[in-house]
Amino acid sequence: MFKTVENNVWVFDVEWVPDPEAGRRLFQLPEDTPDAEVIQKMWEEGGADKENPMPYLKTTICRVISIAAVIRTVKENGEIILSLTALPHDAADSEQAVEFEILSRFLNAVGEKRPQLVGYNSAKADMKILLQRAVANGVQAAKFAKRPNKPWEGADYFDSRNSEGHLDLIEILGGFGKANPSLNEMATVCGIPGKLGVSGEEVAPMWLDGRLVDIVAYNECDALTTYLLWLRMAYFAGFFNQQQYSEEQERVRNLLNKTGALPGKEHLLEFLERWEMWSPVGIA
Repeated sequence: MFKTVENNVWVFDVEWVPDPEAGRRLFQLPEDTPDAEVIQKMWEEGGADKENPMPYLKTTICRVISIAAVIRTVKENGEIILSLTALPHDAADSEQAVEFEILSRFLNAVGEKRPQLVGYNSAKADMKILLQRAVANGVQAAKFAKRPNKPWEGADYFDSRNSEGHLDLIEILGGFGKANPSLNEMATVCGIPGKLGVSGEEVAPMWLDGRLVDIVAYNECDALTTYLLWLRMAYFAGFFNQQQYSEEQERVRNLLNKTGALPGKEHLLEFLERWEMWSPVGIA
């Protein structure tokens, strides 16, 4: 179990797809080969078969297309602020959707604010692809990369054993092989919404169809699911008593109601509806 809940917590989730440019270079395909054909080739080379037509590919040959985070900040006066953010902010803006911009903005914001990062299967997946693709894209994130001389002198995003700058919830909850629960499975048994009509296997086809707006929405819901699971685990560990836990849940409801009323954010109201149906106010 984690030992700390910092005053600045970012619960994040990353979405990625096979990178057509990497595929063209690796397999020496003509530059005019359509993205869909390149990605199909990448899956085939990755071991695709009838049972698994879209196998998991090495993250280094994939591209980051969205990052979402729920941010919990405790101010000096004790006030708790909760917000939801995603990159790109405007999925319809092609400049914001450039991978370099997404990676640079996120990693440099983390480096500047030094939050406690929380993810699910993030140590082996999300953090690795962020680092690999940042290096591949020539991103500079010096403050993010800066490591303390001693574990107690600050967050170390590269040493999860001695620093709680980055918490991977699956490393606490998981086991080996089939004992390792997916985020959807763990959330569902807790009465927390998991997948809302979209699964991870659909992200690449959605991206090829130009549905980045829908992918960002899916990404935001995964970040919210991870946040609610983190809250449940923090309650289990005694960081919140029952009243505080109920107050934390109410902050999420207020966030969903307020943000879900904005244009293009209707999926947040769907998330709230599912959550309220599964989990009444208080401890589920």
